[in-house]
Amino acid sequence: MDRVRRFTRISAALLLCMAIIFGCLSLSQAASTGSHVEARISDLRAKLKITDAQEEQWNKLAQVMRENAATMQPLIAERKEKGAMNAVDDLKSYSGITDAQAAGLKNFVAAFEPLYASFSDDQKKLADKIFAHRVEKRLKKKK
Repeated sequence: MDRVRRFTRISAALLLCMAIIFGCLSLSQAASTGSHVEARISDLRAKLKITDAQEEQWNKLAQVMRENAATMQPLIAERKEKGAMNAVDDLKSYSGITDAQAAGLKNFVAAFEPLYASFSDDQKKLADKIFAHRVEKRLKKKK
């Protein structure tokens, strides 16, 4: 039972991280149309004040966001289609989603890190605030 609780906590942490990255509030939103992803990309680009010099690195990050969303959509759709599942199938489905989220997060970090390094101090402060704010906001909702 302790393993199940630990798995649940780790999975919840991964979901939180991916929600931060994708700007989603729930699994169902992560499965929304490509327009949601494009809106998130545009919003994040504007908030981070991406410059022309940062455009190439930004485009790489935006592509990772698109690919991550494309990976998640069928996994979440399949989970929704199945509806009520037994405990084993539910855990397997959830495990597949968290594996994809972990891989997506690694890809996001790999693309974001060089972009972040190119940021001005003001842009770094904005990025720090954007991502920290999302974590704090979601943690407060859980209480």
